[in-house]
Amino acid sequence: MMPLTLANAGETVEIVKITGKDEVRQHLAELGFVTGEQVTVQTQIAGNMILAVKDSRVALDKAMAGRIMVE
Repeated sequence: MMPLTLANAGETVEIVKITGKDEVRQHLAELGFVTGEQVTVQTQIAGNMILAVKDSRVALDKAMAGRIMVE
């Protein structure tokens, strides 16, 4: 298990856990980041990421991406 921020561009990973306060987890869930979901890293620039999840593209900053644990 590792934070999403360590995944490389082009890599597809599976979400295993989301950390943080309830409102942070709820916000990420509304964007499609839920346990068991596949996420593909499109690009990563200075820790900020553009991700493909559930047929859409989402940009996350380094702090938010760090709350998503993947494998």
